[in-house]
Amino acid sequence: MSAGRSAAFVGSGLGLGPPDQSMYTDDELRAYVLAEAEYFREHGITVAVSGFTLTTLLSTRLAGVGLVTEHAGSWVPPVFERGLLPVPTTLHGPPRLFPGPIARRLVARRLPSLRYYCGGFDRIAAELGVEPVPSMPALLLGDLTLIPEVPEVVGITAEQMAAWRPGRGYRPSTTLRYTGPLFAHLDVPIPEPVVRFLAEPGRPMVYVALTSTPPDLVRSVVGALADADVRVLVAATVHDLADLASERVMVAPVLPSHRIMPRADLAIVTAGQGSLQTAMAAGVPAIGIPLQLEQDLNVALLERLGAARRLAPAAVTGGLGALTRRMLGDERHRVAARRVQALYDAVDGPGAAADAILQFAAGRDPRPASTPEGTR
Repeated sequence: MSAGRSAAFVGSGLGLGPPDQSMYTDDELRAYVLAEAEYFREHGITVAVSGFTLTTLLSTRLAGVGLVTEHAGSWVPPVFERGLLPVPTTLHGPPRLFPGPIARRLVARRLPSLRYYCGGFDRIAAELGVEPVPSMPALLLGDLTLIPEVPEVVGITAEQMAAWRPGRGYRPSTTLRYTGPLFAHLDVPIPEPVVRFLAEPGRPMVYVALTSTPPDLVRSVVGALADADVRVLVAATVHDLADLASERVMVAPVLPSHRIMPRADLAIVTAGQGSLQTAMAAGVPAIGIPLQLEQDLNVALLERLGAARRLAPAAVTGGLGALTRRMLGDERHRVAARRVQALYDAVDGPGAAADAILQFAAGRDPRPASTPEGTR
């Protein structure tokens, strides 16, 4: 993909783009699926492990190999079915007219029947004679779906999660398994100006790492913190935000958040699971500004434990400064974050994920049970 096509692709993703498209064009989907399936066959692949490479939902079926995914995070069917989904901060329409419990039940009941983003996948699946994707949630699920979180945060035991069986709206081969946290440890240095900024004494330091968001939201966040009496470190990633820099605001490009978080007093993130886990692993409370459904869930789970708070993007200008002051002034949030930190310290997420993948691979039938006849 060209840079322009890549930008459009990201903008069309789940929860970001309109639901009547499938991110890829049909030609792109077909080309990727055929190339992946050919690669799997040529190299004797029996299990593919993927992040958000949705074409593998079809290419693994075409090649007759198993699929392991982890990109659903905690946004998995048992969470819906037990009423644990929050009412999304970005939701518009009828569920907003009802109280929280009723809205959660309405959303949970509807999800397995939602066909958002599935059209292109189904067209190519029919063309190639393989199993289609039955619902929007099924786009996020593999034959083995790794849940990179601990049961204490999600609120569902490991036994209950493993016992779940797919019904309407899901592929019949789908299974679920906890691994524990999986988050990035970027092997990049901390720039020297940032090192000096982190070492400055005095006011609390807030780490703003809105790493998958338009620059306007970052600007709004920094502006809303102007009267909070804090120092602000901004991870700008690819955005040009140098004009935000001041005596109290440091702007840097891509930063190793796992090394920055332990020096922060509060994190402000868009509530992706990796960003929140990086904060919790350092015992740092967080404010999550979710942009889509999965991010809403991530911060709501930690909010239930007292380690984070959720703020709608529309409320940033009027509410972020006051919320920041309240969280920095209430030690209970840091205590709660340290409780989650202790839970994370007790597990080896990457090791558990590797074990799960190897066990799945060792038990693989040469062909998934759900692969239609005649598709190999």
